[in-house]
Amino acid sequence: MTKQLIPLAAAAGLLLLAGCATQSTTATGSGKSSITSRPFGTTLVGEPVTLYTLKNSQGAEATIASYGGLVTSLKMPDRDGNYADIVLGYDNLTGYLTNSPYFGALIGRYGNRIARGKFTLDGVDYTLATNNYPNALHGGIKGFDKVVWKTEPKMTPLGPSLVMNYTSVDGEEGYPGTLKATAVYTLTERNELRLDFTATTDKATVVNLTHHSYFNLAGKGDILGHEVMLVSDAFTPVDSTLIPTGEFRPVAGTPFDFNEPTTIGARINAADQQIEFGGGYDHNWVIKKPMGILGLMARVHEPGTGRVMEVLSTEPGLQFYSGNFLDGTITGKGGWTYQHRNGFCMEPQHYPDSPNKIHFPSTVLRPGEVYKNTIIYRFYAE
Repeated sequence: MTKQLIPLAAAAGLLLLAGCATQSTTATGSGKSSITSRPFGTTLVGEPVTLYTLKNSQGAEATIASYGGLVTSLKMPDRDGNYADIVLGYDNLTGYLTNSPYFGALIGRYGNRIARGKFTLDGVDYTLATNNYPNALHGGIKGFDKVVWKTEPKMTPLGPSLVMNYTSVDGEEGYPGTLKATAVYTLTERNELRLDFTATTDKATVVNLTHHSYFNLAGKGDILGHEVMLVSDAFTPVDSTLIPTGEFRPVAGTPFDFNEPTTIGARINAADQQIEFGGGYDHNWVIKKPMGILGLMARVHEPGTGRVMEVLSTEPGLQFYSGNFLDGTITGKGGWTYQHRNGFCMEPQHYPDSPNKIHFPSTVLRPGEVYKNTIIYRFYAE
């Protein structure tokens, strides 16, 4: 977690993104960028949900819901200039409410797993819901992916943007402190989907925010032919419940070495205990860059379409998940039944179970500090 002790008033100013205007469209380059919105139904308790579509002057589009910050659609061009939706999800809100494996969601308060739903902070023991038995996962039963965020569209110098705010009260899902979180989505003129997180607390707590889109750069089929490069020499091996053992294991000579571009399917069924535990890839890679500095984490290339996705972040780790639990029981957008490994996730974050691993980078946030985390998904074709 990147923490900077900057004045809270200055942090609030950053969230407004200096230079913003409130109009829904603006001329940029050879075309127009725009923000449009429409109703997207109501939650199970009757809260209205709005769907916003950000479009840049190049023609790229990102559609995002006020519920869970869900990226329900992301349209990017291939090498021939043809646009396709490259994220998995549903055509309607009902699917996200009733049966979603975190499709396109903002994740918090704590992304990934905490062992047995327990941690100790400043001598106080805290107990969380074990919603991924025997562990806590992605913030609990009602994490940040299952709440309606207060959302304001803005036009910014970088591109159309959504400023999303949510206050998580003290004790929500077992976490201490009232956490005020802001997530700013921006679709830039470089065909980047940028996500800037900030958060403050009134009591010591743990925070690990991330994003959970399932990508398929071909727009259909499995993802085994996607070529992945990860900027990492080590990963954190897990036990049979996917909790890190605490070891930093070199990737060299293992199926986890992606320093050279390698297809996802090349070694995903290798005879390796870690592959067995994850059912494929569902692990945290230790990224080779200074923590808190925005840098490249991963590059993914889909040969058929030429689409490329680069992942950049200020975070120290990257969870790469190869869609191992997709099993054909979910029918998503356009009637596509999502089969095993039809999508992959790249989740920049702190390491799983950091509150229980004192030698991992700290995820503790204290009053007067500001949590900051930037994630960029950059797209182009070759």
